[in-house]
Amino acid sequence: MVRPRPNPSYRDAVFAPIDADHVLERVAGGNETEVYRSDNGRYAVKLKSLAVAPARSDLQRRSPVTQAADGAAGGGLAAALAEARLMRATAEAFAACLGPRYSIPSHVLLARDNAGRIRVLVLQPYLAHVRPLAHLDYRALSREQRQLVARELRAIIRRARAMYRHSGTMPDLYGRSSASQEERRRNRALARLPQRLWSFLVQRTLLHSHNLLWTGDPQRPIVLVDYDDVRRSPLYRRVYYATRQALFLRDQLAILLKLKI
Repeated sequence: MVRPRPNPSYRDAVFAPIDADHVLERVAGGNETEVYRSDNGRYAVKLKSLAVAPARSDLQRRSPVTQAADGAAGGGLAAALAEARLMRATAEAFAACLGPRYSIPSHVLLARDNAGRIRVLVLQPYLAHVRPLAHLDYRALSREQRQLVARELRAIIRRARAMYRHSGTMPDLYGRSSASQEERRRNRALARLPQRLWSFLVQRTLLHSHNLLWTGDPQRPIVLVDYDDVRRSPLYRRVYYATRQALFLRDQLAILLKLKI
């Protein structure tokens, strides 16, 4: 009998606000996020890749040169607070778009890591015994369950389209996963661009989403767990969201063909 390998644990001062020994178990990873589980199993702790440079000592801060550098860098803590507030507002807007049936609460906080950098943490309820739609065996579902998946995904698409028409943005219903930071760096390499485009345009339908989780609960069968906005230029965002909105037609066809509903 082959036993499953345990998830690796990581020690970092960034976990101090929620864990006494600063050690958490890594359970997943996304495009710009490492996901850990609190020791009591109550929270998913998402460590964002965004980091603000470590603070200088009080003596250094009294230097006019370092004061000017701090101002040019965005004000350190002030910049991090502004970023956290923006992330919280975005998460609230996306959760409101989907409604309580399809969303979970997100709490944003700041902490310093071992290097002294200010990092953003997002705390969410940890959902045990759930699976991303990308890992769901649709053939093993009953006809009633497939009907439920199809109905819920179509409702989510309608809500996302409504937000796009109203604001030009919408939640990322798809997402990507990575086993490690090294794998994430490899996936971002220019040589992987054709594969990323093929995945974006063809393979990653809503039925293969990493951001939508299947709970198996008829009262709340599918929930979104990622509430980040796209961090690119205004032009990139317009093209990205317009393309995503158009790809909903592909998703509707995939739902019809794969679920036969």
